[in-house]
Amino acid sequence: MATTKWAVDPMHSEVQFKVKHLMITTVTGYFQKFNVEAETEDDQFTRAKSVVFTADVNFISTNNEQRDTHLKSADFFDAENHGEIRFVADKYENAGGDDYKLHGTLTIRGISKPLVVNVEFGGIVVDPYGQTKAGFTVTGKISRKEFGLTWNAVTEAGSVVVSDEIKLQAEVQLVKQG
Repeated sequence: MATTKWAVDPMHSEVQFKVKHLMITTVTGYFQKFNVEAETEDDQFTRAKSVVFTADVNFISTNNEQRDTHLKSADFFDAENHGEIRFVADKYENAGGDDYKLHGTLTIRGISKPLVVNVEFGGIVVDPYGQTKAGFTVTGKISRKEFGLTWNAVTEAGSVVVSDEIKLQAEVQLVKQG
């Protein structure tokens, strides 16, 4: 079977994370520089051969420069020594209808752990410029402490400042390569 290569359309894709702050509100952050590459048999994602996602920690944004600097520090991502987050998928399975499970390995701060994310397949279309595109909504969650992101503080009332659970969400549009 022929192999089809796909690359991210960065203008129509975004990767974000959400974390509870003081356990009363949610802060949203984005990776402004990331990449997704996939290889499939023909155009069928049900027969995905590989999916690789990378994000550049140096391009993290929470719309607060001081917080972003702290996230890049050794307290969290340690961007100086671990500038890339990487997810390599090894299995794509149908979970019913347009819902899928993408299994793989997530690496943050040099620590690799298995991760399964939910994928809603939006379909494949040809855009007005003749490019074949595929769309996906990806959701999941991780424990930040499992990846060495252990910094925290305690409020006067005894609450933690940052939750352990991080919610992941991505809107990904891939473009079929020549």
